[in-house]
Amino acid sequence: MAQTSSAEILRPPTEAPARARPGHGHPWLTLVAVALGVMMVGLDATVVSVANPAIAHDLHASLSGLQWVTNAYLLALAVSLIPAGKIADRFGRKRTFLAGVVGFAVASLAIGLSGGLGMVVFWRVVQGFAGALLQPASLALLRNTFPAERLNAAIGIWGSTVGISIAGGPIVGGLLVEHVNWESVFFLNAPLGVVALLTGLWVIRESKDEEAAGSFDLPGVALLTASLFFLVWGLIKAGEHGFGHTTPLASFAAAVVLGAGFVVNELRAEHPLLPLSLFRSVSLSAATGLIVLGFFAMFGTIFFITLYMQAVHGMTPVQSGVRMLPMTGIFIVASPIAGFLTSRFGPRVPLALGMAFTAAAMFGLSRIGVDAPYVQIWPWFVLVGLAFGMVIVAGTEAIVGNAPAHLAGVAGGLQQTASQIGGVLGTSVLGVLLSTKVGNVLTDRLTGAGVPGPAAERLAGQTGLVSQGVAPVPPGTPEPAAHAITTGSHLAFMDGFQSSLTVAGAVAAVAVLAALFVRKGSTPVEGVAVG
Repeated sequence: MAQTSSAEILRPPTEAPARARPGHGHPWLTLVAVALGVMMVGLDATVVSVANPAIAHDLHASLSGLQWVTNAYLLALAVSLIPAGKIADRFGRKRTFLAGVVGFAVASLAIGLSGGLGMVVFWRVVQGFAGALLQPASLALLRNTFPAERLNAAIGIWGSTVGISIAGGPIVGGLLVEHVNWESVFFLNAPLGVVALLTGLWVIRESKDEEAAGSFDLPGVALLTASLFFLVWGLIKAGEHGFGHTTPLASFAAAVVLGAGFVVNELRAEHPLLPLSLFRSVSLSAATGLIVLGFFAMFGTIFFITLYMQAVHGMTPVQSGVRMLPMTGIFIVASPIAGFLTSRFGPRVPLALGMAFTAAAMFGLSRIGVDAPYVQIWPWFVLVGLAFGMVIVAGTEAIVGNAPAHLAGVAGGLQQTASQIGGVLGTSVLGVLLSTKVGNVLTDRLTGAGVPGPAAERLAGQTGLVSQGVAPVPPGTPEPAAHAITTGSHLAFMDGFQSSLTVAGAVAAVAVLAALFVRKGSTPVEGVAVG
């Protein structure tokens, strides 16, 4: 059967009506509208972490309650990304994207107006569902608007937008929390949402998968949603209790059973939610796995670096945000560079470079000490920023570019799901490794720092606090004893920190091998991406 070129697939249909207004359907203006929506999500990812201490103080939240401010959003997002991508393909990518923009902005406003922790968590769930509508649809719009030769550049700019919002989030959020209130960091999304909505209504041209008319795989949605829910729930609980605890083990077992049911359903469904033929593309499959491994290493590391700077070095959120600019700021530059490299060499080269940079940075950061000067840290931050940009842009092209254009929403959902699972996997697995190491060495580190044996034994039960970089100094402790407890606790934290980053580096090194199997987006034939 004759093959169709990627450029022909991406070219707007000849029968499309003439543009009714200036700018309607223009690729670069569409990118602006998409970028504004994505910027809301990127800002939210970092400002919430800055606002958490103030939320806990004002709403009298416990540690577990505060964790649900993040976990509720994460669960809602992770379980709905692929179904949301299918919704975009089925009912219209513009319609789905704008619904996500409105939902995200309204939920953000409602969080700021909430008077209790329960309502904050509820609206974070709504925000997660809205974010799931927004993100895959944004990639699908780019995939169906830009010609093939411009798609990599568009994805590079899309990645830069994420970088700008991530880089600015800690600084903007920190300033708002310190000088206004924590509610203001959520109100920030409202004007962004209004601008994104008005711009999107004007310039974005609607597109959808015409082959999916009248079909929707409801059993597939239910099985995949439940499977991902138990997977992410198990990872969250493993981060709290360890992987050997009954709750995560039961959750993982449920995820496997439901996942197997989903595969059986997809093989039998006439119009499957996630066509398994997509994974016949070696490139798409390898890129999906690589996104998981890359985010495992990078997100876990960013989480621990934040603890290191704020808890161990005593920095404020703004101070730590400024010092992380070599990491987050370089991401803005790395994304268009990755787009160029992907256009020139295909995704294999930037993906391999990105994971090699990640491995080098992880191993380098694993050697820093408690009192490491900033000059020993920032070069590794630059490498992580370069790596992040390359992995996101090239990985996205490898997944979305190796999927048929009519399944662009599903492919975007797959990419976002892989990144979310990788991030949760990294923070939970590396977190368990860190806390286990801290528990093994804490008593010795405390006694080595001068804490008497009986006191060190009593403090050994504070592994949870020490694993966050916090020294468990009892109130009223004399200064010399407090100094000894702080020194021993921070040394124990660094032992866990170094072990976790060493594992992250090893995972990144393995991911370099996965990158060798990825090739440039190829021509889909009869709905099957060939890799």
